[in-house]
Amino acid sequence: MSSLSKPAPLGWSAPAWACVVLIGIVAPAAAILLVSHEASPLPVASGVGPIIAIGLMGSGMIAAAATGRFAIGVFLALATVVALLLLAQTVGLPQLPNLLTFGLAVFVASISFAARGALFAKSTPGKGWWIAVFVVAGEAAIVLTALAQPDALPDWLLALLPAQWANMAIQAAFTGIGMFAAWAALLALGGTGAATLLVARLWPSRWPYLVMFTTWLGMSALVYYQS
Repeated sequence: MSSLSKPAPLGWSAPAWACVVLIGIVAPAAAILLVSHEASPLPVASGVGPIIAIGLMGSGMIAAAATGRFAIGVFLALATVVALLLLAQTVGLPQLPNLLTFGLAVFVASISFAARGALFAKSTPGKGWWIAVFVVAGEAAIVLTALAQPDALPDWLLALLPAQWANMAIQAAFTGIGMFAAWAALLALGGTGAATLLVARLWPSRWPYLVMFTTWLGMSALVYYQS
């Protein structure tokens, strides 16, 4: 059995399941309904991208961290995106003009976030999902702040966040500008995901962390200069 497929020592706990449901599904679904309301200052097309990115991150990362199973994280992340996209289209989101970019963005982001969750499960057995919850909450707060107040945060801060990378790639699909505009974000998600999987597979060796952090900083710089 792959080292990324072994369950965490404490298994799948009820609090972890509740966090996956609340953060990954319920909160994003409620946010989509709020954005779709006629009194919302944001159009659905511009608000739904970051919401889906956060839902994907929450379900995929927390699920993988809670179970220690990378595949479960990827599956739940993809299932969450499908559910949120169907909800968004029900409440007024037009058909995706670039389905290929959207599918690729969601797939790569799901792998990247599930890899981080699997690493949390290995590095902090039984408590990795708590780390995932705090990471998701922190990145979500920054991404949503940038959505509500576009000039409130510096661009370099946003360029450091994988949640923002996912948002950029998903928004490229919603706006129809396509894969070319999202290539840096897609490369960043894929590169950091691969580096994180390397760390998880070689655990408890610590030297791969240098590879992971170097990749993260390099990809952040790429996103910053290409955005």
